[in-house]
Amino acid sequence: MTPHSDQTALPTWLTLLFATACGLIVANIYYAQPLIGPIAASLDLSPQTAGLIVTMGQIGYGLGLLLIVPLADLFENKRLILISLGLCIVALVCAGLATQAAPFLVASLFIGLGAVAVQIIVPFAAHLTPPAMRGQVIGNVMSGLMLGIMLARPVASFLTELSSWHTIFFASAACMMLLLILLGRVLPERMPSSTLSYGSLIGSMLRLMTTEPVLRRRALYHACLFGAFSLFWTTVPLLLAGPLFKLSQGGIALFALAGVSGAIAAPLTGRIADKGWSRPATIFAMLAVACAFLMTELIELGSTYSLIWLVVAGIVLDFGVAANLALGQRAIFLLPAEYRGRFNGMFMATFFLGGALGSACGAWGFAQGGWALSAWIGFCLPVIALVYFATERK
Repeated sequence: MTPHSDQTALPTWLTLLFATACGLIVANIYYAQPLIGPIAASLDLSPQTAGLIVTMGQIGYGLGLLLIVPLADLFENKRLILISLGLCIVALVCAGLATQAAPFLVASLFIGLGAVAVQIIVPFAAHLTPPAMRGQVIGNVMSGLMLGIMLARPVASFLTELSSWHTIFFASAACMMLLLILLGRVLPERMPSSTLSYGSLIGSMLRLMTTEPVLRRRALYHACLFGAFSLFWTTVPLLLAGPLFKLSQGGIALFALAGVSGAIAAPLTGRIADKGWSRPATIFAMLAVACAFLMTELIELGSTYSLIWLVVAGIVLDFGVAANLALGQRAIFLLPAEYRGRFNGMFMATFFLGGALGSACGAWGFAQGGWALSAWIGFCLPVIALVYFATERK
């Protein structure tokens, strides 16, 4: 296949392939999120350190964003995607075979490292899209990514109830192998024009973060919102499986499934941003995430009504996070194209660091003060983003 130019509309089938690949790949770092309880029990991890089950994958993803994704500005993109997928497959098999904490946590780190293939695919799609349609296409691709994040939780819970937590890792490894073969056959090649050395490439990333206010602000906004997202979905399974609700893995899966509806925010906000309404849409997204946590503090937990209220809060939170992600990526993909891999790497690395901290703080807060403490920590994160956004010039 020949590469598309920035003046030619991206074919619908290729947009769909990008969205599907993004969803399937990114799901790998979220399968463990609703399984913290059974995995921690199986691997003898304490409640205070159980958050590492999710955090290690996010740390690996963050490292990959800093060290691997910028290579999209230097090396042929298709090959880079396939190599990253191969690493992810090996790590998934190792996680599935793990019977002790240390090997599982190391495998989780490498799952996250390999899963950064998704963040080579997203700017790849931006390269192939005309600027006038970029928000729409990125929104569509990001909806696939958000669906992968949100569906990962119920799929993992359902499979674990039918078999064991090991099964999801083996099933995903098989799925990644099929995806690797498909992408190897149909992806166009894209060779970037940069002549920088790898050291210079990595060194330039910090400079870009300090000199590009759009990149810096959008990365920090989403670090706060994604930290809140990770805190919520790391802590809620512990709440639902506890004495107040006593839900099985199947029940937790159904709960997580409801949050999938929030993925519709990505394509909607992509179109809204193309019309020049990014600022009000950003404020709305941040307020939605803050309100989601407030909603859970207004009721007494344990009843059927409170469970329904938690579901609504999860949908509102997912909607706000998906909307802000699409707005952020559209903003950075309108910056100079020759830096796009590095822009995306810094943007994603920053907010995944926020996600890793959110997961760790959520598990710690739940162990120390139950859901109430975790929820107030989660509420503070989008409020911080709103305060910072208030200092942005129009």
